[in-house]
Amino acid sequence: MTDMESERQALAERLVEQGVLVTPAWRHAVEAIPREMFLHPGVFLPQDKGRWRPVTSLGTNPAEWAKIAYSDQSLTTQLDGHLTADEVSEPVTGSPTSSSTTPVTVLSMIESLDIEDGHRVLEIGTGTGYSAALLCHRLGEDNVTTVEVDSDVAERADTALEAVGFSTWTVTGDGLLGHPPNAPYDRVIATCAVRRIPYSWVRQTKPGGIILSTVGSWGYGTGLAKVVVNEDGNARGSIIGDASFMQARAQAIVPVSGDLSARTAYADSERATKLPPTILNEWMPAFLTQLAAPGAQLVRASTRNGAQLLYVFDPEKESFAEFTADSDGWTVRQGGPVALWDAIEQALTAWQDAGSPDIAAVQLQITSSSHTYWIGDNPELRWEHRLA
Repeated sequence: MTDMESERQALAERLVEQGVLVTPAWRHAVEAIPREMFLHPGVFLPQDKGRWRPVTSLGTNPAEWAKIAYSDQSLTTQLDGHLTADEVSEPVTGSPTSSSTTPVTVLSMIESLDIEDGHRVLEIGTGTGYSAALLCHRLGEDNVTTVEVDSDVAERADTALEAVGFSTWTVTGDGLLGHPPNAPYDRVIATCAVRRIPYSWVRQTKPGGIILSTVGSWGYGTGLAKVVVNEDGNARGSIIGDASFMQARAQAIVPVSGDLSARTAYADSERATKLPPTILNEWMPAFLTQLAAPGAQLVRASTRNGAQLLYVFDPEKESFAEFTADSDGWTVRQGGPVALWDAIEQALTAWQDAGSPDIAAVQLQITSSSHTYWIGDNPELRWEHRLA
């Protein structure tokens, strides 16, 4: 048995032991699909001070490469929308824009789809192509369509898929929000995060079909939504757990930048907070904040002398909340048409009064005109996001 085969078997065993891999057909796929083939030309491994060390498949000892390929971590394959590991030799800085998601996440999502033989699946976000290969192994390449907006990423994924014997439908360009071929589908799975699930996905899913997607725009505080499409053309379900994926480029937010002091120069109100804004460092409060204030961004900054600054901005509504800490607690200054912290604080207080339920308590309905989220029957824990 080669190093790669041994690592593949060990990965399957770990996933079974963790309770992630429960279906024999998916175990067969994990044991058969060589993840290392989907990591060419290499990966970036995190280093200190925000740097990334390039590791290429051809320049690494085979045993070490096998360990990397089957490690229980996401492996970054692209930085800043273009840079791959074979283009540099020393550690670099940059923002990850494509990766091979940790196998635990990949298989737990695939298992959550409740796939049956003969199902037709649409995957949003091809990435390296590893997930598509697992789906093709189970369902056959004719039943799998995968969408990738980055043509370079799609080309590498296609090469890897062909190398392991699959030639599936790969749609490039802005197919994320469009109409890929072969609709309708039994299952839709997104391996990227979206601010909201496009209604076009609902239209492309058969009644009774399942859509699985990470929703939210923050780097943390996102949830995995699982909804079932109904005969009436709507979809309904719940958030089934935490999830963390790179943002879909078609829905990525533009980070707040520039002169923050100018953005917050004119406030309409100032008061002591009822809750500390540091609560937004926690996953569930961060997720609820995005429900209560869909355009909100949490921004951390510092002054030249090192003092820490904390804000919530909603650029679309031209509103802000600025926080200042002192010995008595926190003070918030708010400005713009929307009192952001009032809405967020109201939602968080209602959530705490309800016993601070976890993210799996959140229900979701998608129609052609809105997304509605709720927890229980408390009207203060219900949020409707109308679509423009």
